[in-house]
Amino acid sequence: MSKFSGLRQRHSTGRPLRSRHLPRWWPLPVCALLGATAGGAYGVVKTPEYTATSYVVVTPAEKADPSVALGFAQAYGRVATQVAVIGDAQVWAGVSANTLRAGVQTATSPDAPMIAITATSARAGDAAGMANAVARALTVNGTHTQAATGVKVVQFSRAAEPLAPSSPSASLTTLVGGCAGGLLGGLTLLARPRRRPESGPELAAAVPAPAGAASVPQEVG
Repeated sequence: MSKFSGLRQRHSTGRPLRSRHLPRWWPLPVCALLGATAGGAYGVVKTPEYTATSYVVVTPAEKADPSVALGFAQAYGRVATQVAVIGDAQVWAGVSANTLRAGVQTATSPDAPMIAITATSARAGDAAGMANAVARALTVNGTHTQAATGVKVVQFSRAAEPLAPSSPSASLTTLVGGCAGGLLGGLTLLARPRRRPESGPELAAAVPAPAGAASVPQEVG
């Protein structure tokens, strides 16, 4: 009885030790939770940004080659911010010249003589004001140089004040952070070495011998 009770005692005391070990996949939920927390905090702390876009069109003057307008549209798109600063666009928009340069981007099309002027700002009114101010500066400059270039710049569409920020919301950054954290946790699981199974005399002693292996008394003749 003392032998089997000792085996049961060692076997029972071994269970709490094994149950204290964390599961092998614990980095996955922990990393996902940390990533979601970091993403949500970033979305709350980061200042929202608003984006507004205005469009101008370069058209050929009388008796001018239409392909010339396409070439000048590409050229105006490259120097739009410089032309805008020279034309006092920052005064019309109510911002500094550095803010205008940093917050305005232009895009042109290889197929149409159109220039898209996109402005980004922490204020919706400033975003629309900068886009419209740059478009106005381009049209004024195009009017002054029309005799020399043979093209004129016309404002096609004014930028409207955006109603919602274009930057990602806190819920979206939380989702992205959680996905990134989960991916990092999965990679951590793949990189970790596998745990070897327990072995040794203690494990062998904890397993009782089968009944068939017990000694059988022999008859003495």
